[in-house]
Amino acid sequence: MFWSYLVVNLDAVLVPTGILFLVAYHVYLLYRIIKYPNTTVIGFENGNRRVWVQQMMKDMPKNTAVALLVVSSNITAAVYLATLSLTISSLIGTIVAFATKSSAGSNRLINETFFGSKSSLTSSIKYTSLLLCFLAAFISYVQCVRYYIHVNFLISTPNSSVPVYYVENAVIRGSNFWSLGTRAYYFAFPLLLWISGPIDMFVCSVGMISFLYFLDFTANPVPVFGIKSSSKIVRDTVLDISHGIESTGLQHVILPSPVQML
Repeated sequence: MFWSYLVVNLDAVLVPTGILFLVAYHVYLLYRIIKYPNTTVIGFENGNRRVWVQQMMKDMPKNTAVALLVVSSNITAAVYLATLSLTISSLIGTIVAFATKSSAGSNRLINETFFGSKSSLTSSIKYTSLLLCFLAAFISYVQCVRYYIHVNFLISTPNSSVPVYYVENAVIRGSNFWSLGTRAYYFAFPLLLWISGPIDMFVCSVGMISFLYFLDFTANPVPVFGIKSSSKIVRDTVLDISHGIESTGLQHVILPSPVQML
């Protein structure tokens, strides 16, 4: 009796726990990005993008073609991922619509679960949450394309006096929406495995957190910048990257001066 009750109610325990773990991890990641961006890959990449914008804007007529090529490649990738998200969302909607019209299809859709609830309500929640993840990814990538197109206009405007920080903010926002779309894909994996049961979903959530921790954090803070080099270009580039990372929100790291690096 207890075993049957436990098997049926696994969804009410394991699924919220797995989702809570994922949300808590991303809250912690957001905190580290805001407070200590040099310890996260996203913060370091935002610093690199700021440096890229600054270097491109120094000699804009000469660097316009290169800058537009880089931005266009990001737009193409975001459009592809947005199209993929919309396609998967349409496919899920078609499957659910077919299952609701056919009683036999609905029974097959529900009874494929090995453990957990097999009610139609639980099945609807599964596919609806999965659909929302892909729709969130689609919206994020669309916003990413929007900001990158805006950057395209700013860079290609001849004889313009657009402030560098304005272009930097547009690039960073586009990158942030790209990250949100990617996170929506990551959230969709545990929800996809929830179709086969809550145990699979919970195990995937824990494994996903371990995988994302490996991708999101660095073992050592990135801007150590205590290197010595006889090349002035290398020293200037290192300092530019460090200032770029510092401008993303890092206030607690004291960066060495060029005199100290000599």
